[in-house]
Amino acid sequence: MLSDALRRAREDGALPPLEYQDPAVERPQNPEHGDYASSLPLKMARAARMSPMAIADILRERLPMREEIAAAAVAPPGFINFTLDTRWIMQQVGTVLSEGNDFGRGRSGAGVSVQVEFVSVNPTGPVHVGHGRGAVQGSAIANVLAASGYSVQREYYVNDAGSQMDAFFQSVHARYLQALGRDAAFPSEGYHGAYLVELGAQLAGEYGDRFAGAAGEESVREIGEIGMARMLDSIREDLERIDVRFDRWFSERSLFTDGTYEQALSRVESNGYTAEREGAVWFTGTELGDERDSVLVRRTGAPTYFASDIAYHYDKFLGRGYDRVINVWGADHQGHFPRMKAVVAALGVDPERLQFILVQLVTLRRGEEIVRVSKRTGDIITLSEVVSEVGPDACRYFFLARSADSQMDFDLDLARKEAPDNPVYYIQYAFARIASILRNARDGGIDPDDTTEDVDYDALTEEAEIRLMRTMLRFPEVVESAARNLEPHHLPHYAYELATAFHDFYTRHRVLGEAPRVTRARLRLAQAAGVVLRNALTLMGMSTPEQM
Repeated sequence: MLSDALRRAREDGALPPLEYQDPAVERPQNPEHGDYASSLPLKMARAARMSPMAIADILRERLPMREEIAAAAVAPPGFINFTLDTRWIMQQVGTVLSEGNDFGRGRSGAGVSVQVEFVSVNPTGPVHVGHGRGAVQGSAIANVLAASGYSVQREYYVNDAGSQMDAFFQSVHARYLQALGRDAAFPSEGYHGAYLVELGAQLAGEYGDRFAGAAGEESVREIGEIGMARMLDSIREDLERIDVRFDRWFSERSLFTDGTYEQALSRVESNGYTAEREGAVWFTGTELGDERDSVLVRRTGAPTYFASDIAYHYDKFLGRGYDRVINVWGADHQGHFPRMKAVVAALGVDPERLQFILVQLVTLRRGEEIVRVSKRTGDIITLSEVVSEVGPDACRYFFLARSADSQMDFDLDLARKEAPDNPVYYIQYAFARIASILRNARDGGIDPDDTTEDVDYDALTEEAEIRLMRTMLRFPEVVESAARNLEPHHLPHYAYELATAFHDFYTRHRVLGEAPRVTRARLRLAQAAGVVLRNALTLMGMSTPEQM
């Protein structure tokens, strides 16, 4: 409407022929200002050399009004506010029900391929609670991107090469020998977690002294490979408990066996961003805006982890050809962002195609008390322990409820409560309450799914009914915004707001037992609310219990 009004105003000379102006609309914070608002007149004022209010009046007079819009009003200092037609709003109950699982899905990302790489914990230990937050953030980002039409690939990068794996293999072998009662020195750079003691005992029980001969490299490698496979299985199982799954588990080793590493370094070199210094090969990232140059190949000829990163991103962009790549990394990787942007540029790829999500730390609490170590082992707190205590839905909700770049407190006591002050319970109870209404209707001989009978949505005139439907209509915008800005934390807040609108409607108005015209319309309204709640919870990776 605004685009048409702007074109008409230019054609009839009411406004000068300025460069393209984005006629963006947004939701005003104050509902009294309408459903949508545009600040286009304010943006145009200086270039047009006119007052924003005058521009707003010119545009409003030329707006091609539509049935969805009840009013368009000018407000100081130069806004145009739009109010949706109430009758049209309530007719959208039918739209929600007809679209069902597709309500909220869009096509803005159609034709664009995106790879989301997240978690990627070294297979040297279990997933801890901080990794769990990154897992939920990454999977939710992938979900909203897919819901917006993008072709999404979810990937876990397995760091199965390099010195950290050598240290892990030696640690596994030492714990295995110790479990057999042998005197085995533990490596100075080894992994000391209690989980390795358990793994060593498990391997000793299964394999006996098969790998307990002379402490040669072959024995260390063989038992180490078995230990790594067990750790990966454990990581996979822990993540699947919170509904985190991957399309591919990408092996770092493969970069060195299929020629990708050589191709990537050759490309960086041919583009002029390497230099030999003191027998080592360096990446000259300072030429591309990085703070310092970095070693790619040591004097020994061994590649650095940074060289692996280059090869991996070469594979992402130039090997597999993704249009966009999103890395969901932990807070300790913040310093790597500029360097990786420089790397992508050195490969000849637009650095804007690479995006990062930085996931901050999690503080676990029980009320006011901070939880610092595992009750079971006195060591790190694993994701598995938290899931066992509060359940997967609470984990996903609370890990998602704050933006990834903000630190968060996770109150375990609150997450377990079956009370309205627990947002997980509050939201899921709204869905269960809707399911109960629909069951009671069927038991009373009313089929909510019967499409042969027309429903008169004009029977829905109460303020709580309209507010509930208005809230439902925002869902596609929430999904689109979450995908565009990579901010899935808006989903739990929206779900809570929708649950609040439904609880308010339910408290104020009966659904069953009213006049047939009203009951039919309210049943469909409740059913539509259930559809939107289910779609929101599904994108968040949470369950939709029909009884609580």
